[in-house]
This record gives sequence, C-alpha cells and structure tokens, in this order.
Amino acid sequence: MGDAVTVPEAYGVGPIKVTAIAGGKVDMVAQLTGSGYSISGCSGGGSVSSDGGGGVGFSCGEGPAATINDAMSLKVVSIMDAAAVLRIKPAG
Repeated sequence: MGDAVTVPEAYGVGPIKVTAIAGGKVDMVAQLTGSGYSISGCSGGGSVSSDGGGGVGFSCGEGPAATINDAMSLKVVSIMDAAAVLRIKPAG
C-alpha cells in the first residue's frame, strides 16, 4: 500500500505499515522494538515476519481508539474505499 509511518521509539513498535484496507478494517503490521507487546481495542497480536524481523499484525475498524503497549493511541478516523485516515498520539 503506502509508506510506513514512523512513530516515537517510546511506543515500542517500529514504523507502522498499512497492508490492506477492506471490509471496513485497516490491516497493519509493525516491527517490535521493545521486549513486550499488548493491544486493546483492535484485533491482532502475535508474531509475524515483517521485513525479516519480529513484528505484529493488527486490524482496526472505525470507532474507539486502540491502545498499543499502554503508550500509543491509534484511531481509525475514517475509511474511504482504498484510503484511510489514522490518528496516532500518546495514550491517555
């Protein structure tokens, strides 16, 4: 899809890349930069291979923001055909 979005190191994940937009969901992958990983508010988790390193995959729809690693808030603001507007900010 598009380029990866770089997020602050404190969030515990590397750049987030959108892999698909379909069925009212945005599918994303990100490399892990910390030793743990947690997500609430979106489906996903588990390890995936992302550019040869450990990472995670997750899928989010429009609605309440998801919290990743208790540090980052990710909200799918809107989905329009093959494009989506995401809002990423510190959690809390």
